[in-house]
Amino acid sequence: MPVRRLNHAVLYIRDVPRAVEFYTDVFGFRVDVEIPGRAAFLSAQDTLNDHDLGLFAIGADAPGPEQGRVGLYHLAWEVGTLGELADTAAKLTERGALVGATNHLVSKSLYAKDPDGNEFEIMWRVPREDWPSEDEPNRIRTLDLQESIDRWGPDLKTGAAAGSAT
Repeated sequence: MPVRRLNHAVLYIRDVPRAVEFYTDVFGFRVDVEIPGRAAFLSAQDTLNDHDLGLFAIGADAPGPEQGRVGLYHLAWEVGTLGELADTAAKLTERGALVGATNHLVSKSLYAKDPDGNEFEIMWRVPREDWPSEDEPNRIRTLDLQESIDRWGPDLKTGAAAGSAT
């Protein structure tokens, strides 16, 4: 079975309205279907999917994710430009949700947590011709977002976004 891409993610959350507000504000997702108090299905802008994120409420007292336990560590969503990544960094910082930023040399990544503690990554893919050689000894570095913008500009589209820009 050759996998093409991740079609959607589903998360357990405590409170549907709180999670919907977070994902519509930070990601710009739209609500496709909401079952009050129980679930919501959201879609990204310009998606071809029926939905990109499902949210299922399991109750206000449900325990959150715990580091060091078996389970999902994070989901990664790709943005098309460094300008979009910078805007997202500002929004996540404003909300107190940003927990890290990494230069993976092949991508520039932000790490954040939603109100329920589910971790996610927002990343911009470096143009393939600028990827380091396979023998690069240290592929994890601190992200200097301004340095990346100075190099590639805020509007260079890469990854899936580059394909849809033609």
